[in-house]
Amino acid sequence: MRSIRTKITLLCTCMIVATMVVASVYGISAVRDMGYASANETLKRLCETGEKNLDNYFSSVEQSVEMVEAYIESDLDGADDARLQAHLDRVSEICKRIMSKTDGVMTYYYRIDPAVSTNVGGFWYVRGEDGEFYPHEVTDITQYDTSDTSKLVWFTVPKENGKPVWLPPYITDNLGARVLSFNIPIYHEGTFVGVFGIEIDYSTMAEQVDNISLYDSGYAFINDTEGGIIYHPRMDVTTMEEQPKVPDGLLGEDNLVRYTYDGAEKLGIWLPLENGMRLNVCVPVKEVDAGWKTWANNVALTFLAMLALFIFLAMVFSGRITGPLRKLTGMAERVDGGDYDCQLDYAGKDEVGVLAKTFNRLVANLKVYIGDLNDLAYADALTSLRNKGAFNYYMEGLRAQMSEPESNLAFAVVAFDCNNLKVINDEFGHDKGDIHLQVTAQIICETFDHSPVFRVGGDEFVAVLQGEDYENRDALLRAFDEACAKTRSTAEDAWKKVDIARGMAVYDPGEDNAVDDVARRADKLMYENKWSVKGMKTER
Repeated sequence: MRSIRTKITLLCTCMIVATMVVASVYGISAVRDMGYASANETLKRLCETGEKNLDNYFSSVEQSVEMVEAYIESDLDGADDARLQAHLDRVSEICKRIMSKTDGVMTYYYRIDPAVSTNVGGFWYVRGEDGEFYPHEVTDITQYDTSDTSKLVWFTVPKENGKPVWLPPYITDNLGARVLSFNIPIYHEGTFVGVFGIEIDYSTMAEQVDNISLYDSGYAFINDTEGGIIYHPRMDVTTMEEQPKVPDGLLGEDNLVRYTYDGAEKLGIWLPLENGMRLNVCVPVKEVDAGWKTWANNVALTFLAMLALFIFLAMVFSGRITGPLRKLTGMAERVDGGDYDCQLDYAGKDEVGVLAKTFNRLVANLKVYIGDLNDLAYADALTSLRNKGAFNYYMEGLRAQMSEPESNLAFAVVAFDCNNLKVINDEFGHDKGDIHLQVTAQIICETFDHSPVFRVGGDEFVAVLQGEDYENRDALLRAFDEACAKTRSTAEDAWKKVDIARGMAVYDPGEDNAVDDVARRADKLMYENKWSVKGMKTER
């Protein structure tokens, strides 16, 4: 016959095992879902950023062409040969100035419709290896039927459509290179005169796409409205005789899809560009799985360790199922929830009483210990400032604010570095170097007294300015320099004369994608300040 203790132990063990199994399954499932949700969100953000950059680039190309078009139509004053030739000369001068400032332009041309003039054909300029544009012999279009849109697409399609158009990639007959072309029809008093257009190479577009990467082998590529791949970082589309096609899974209406390519399952997302093309970002599913499976294994191992611990505790305490023990369990649950302001009021003389006293002491010590750990973890012993761990934690909070959709985050980072600490340590000893650091910390804190200050290295400090200090940042930086200069002129001891390099960077939401960008910029400015000061000293 089993004892009550054995029965309770077995019952507790079975319940713990069942709970852990359910929790493990739920936890692993939740980790998997979080892994895919994170991958989907990352894909979406990368695609949205790439879409914005590419649309900005294509828009800049369109604006350049539209600027020339506006000038052309304002300059046209007749269709006779003499006026047209003079008009072309003026337009070519304007084009040189505008197109030289437009990234990626390979050629530009202004072609007159043979129905308007057979003597004045237009011009065609090609960018040379030196970056300058040179005239090129124009294609004779009088031999073509300009109403046939299957020929001379750069001319016939905008003529037929009567509006600006991006053409699918094609290989130029004269240059033998695959290009993208944007063309706009020219009208004078309602009559079609010709076409102005440009052909762009792949370099600028490729640079934008190549910057998009995810995990180990995720990448992005662009396809046209027909599903043909225009640019792919892993294949040279420009040298292929036949334009490759995107996988079928990316041709549907759903912009977040799973598909298979070359036997590998992939997760992809696409977004339309303003010129009708699509930007695709994809990553192998196995790389997404690798991330969440690592977390799932950690969850499983954690649950196994907890299971072993709980079974052991059940065996030890199952023979003492009493009222005081239930109270103890209640207190333990409160502590497990983070409530350390509790005390067990059982004062019996038995083992449970001893356990209750021990528990009370443990909670009290744990409360003190946790407080001490927090102080040690985030405090610098020498200067009493916050340390690098506290700085990283603070920056995490700024990152969270930055990711909020309606964020109005405004802050600046000031990086400091002591110029003479090594000299003081070598000449006067490290104890005087410690005093030098303490004086430095005091000046920084007194100047930026509304901002958190951190010691992030041996002689490196950082202040994060927000609110009042952020608004007065320039004045405070001058006051800081004056305070440093005052110590150098009034302090009697060399180790109390502080010479500190500093650099301040202000967060710019239009340029800074992460708070680390601001910190790195502040650090760079600090080193520029350090070397400029050292340079002045050398000159003296």
